[in-house]
Amino acid sequence: MSEDAADLSRLADIVVPAPVPWWPPAPGWWLLGAGLAAALAILALGAIRRYRRNAYRRAALAELSAIGALTDPAGAAAVSAILKRAALVAYPRADVAALTGDKWLAFLDRSATTSDFVDGPAAGLAHAAYGGLLAQGPDIVAAAQRWVKRHRAEA
Repeated sequence: MSEDAADLSRLADIVVPAPVPWWPPAPGWWLLGAGLAAALAILALGAIRRYRRNAYRRAALAELSAIGALTDPAGAAAVSAILKRAALVAYPRADVAALTGDKWLAFLDRSATTSDFVDGPAAGLAHAAYGGLLAQGPDIVAAAQRWVKRHRAEA
């Protein structure tokens, strides 16, 4: 007796293969993961370096905040000293240390691309330490804070 090819009694269910396991991943995923980990490590190191490089800015801003409204000549001298210390960290000593008066104010404006110190509210900073008028005290502190935040340090 020959078997009939059309006989339905010989039918069986389709065998479904086992699902593809999630672990271990294919080599391409390992490479992608390693690349992402390396990129994140580079970004983290860059952020840490930037944070450390700007420590002088945070310190200067804290000191300027502590000065407050700048109501006495000693406060004006303190603002100028804070700015000088910050500039000495960011720029070569030979370029900054000897600057005084109008040259100092011009340097501050040039390094932060502003006009707060030569023609602006902090124009009296160079002479305020010697008993000049301090009617613009809060404006001088605000201009100093803007300089600390905005100047571009040399690499």
